[in-house]
Amino acid sequence: MSSEPAQVSRAQLSWFLAGAIPFVLSIALLGYSLSTGIALSFAILWPLLQIFGYSMTLKMAKGDPAHNLVRTQVILHWMIVFLLAAMISRGGS
Repeated sequence: MSSEPAQVSRAQLSWFLAGAIPFVLSIALLGYSLSTGIALSFAILWPLLQIFGYSMTLKMAKGDPAHNLVRTQVILHWMIVFLLAAMISRGGS
């Protein structure tokens, strides 16, 4: 048995960071929504959806953040970020 630590590839690190950014943005949206009351139900459910989605896809992908299931989950949440940005830029909430 080898006691060497597992090496993280560049693709795994980049997909992990790509998934972390929408999660941090959802936490920021939650803080904003708690202070203003705007889009409160969405702001509460979006981080919960990410936690559940990422944990299930990582479990199915055996912990590989560069797996296609995890990539799809990350892209889904980036689409939500872009849709929110489009709504905010148009003046709707």
